Amino acid sequence: MVLETLKKFFTPAENLDADQLRAYMAEHKEGTFTLLDVRQPGEYKESHIPGAKLIPIAQLPDRMKELDPEKPVIAY
Repeated sequence: MVLETLKKFFTPAENLDADQLRAYMAEHKEGTFTLLDVRQPGEYKESHIPGAKLIPIAQLPDRMKELDPEKPVIAY
């Protein structure tokens, strides 16, 4: 059920590999997109991409209002 709820909020997109993500981030000004880390807090604390917002996947349906609908979201 969580997956079906999330699908309503996201436009399907191609997957990016690490090099493509680096290129995207280099070509777009910080703040023009949301980098979303959907892992658990311990995983985020251990290592995350600078500037990433942590919202664990299980909490995402209840926290969607924290995401700016005007900005692309890159989730990992």
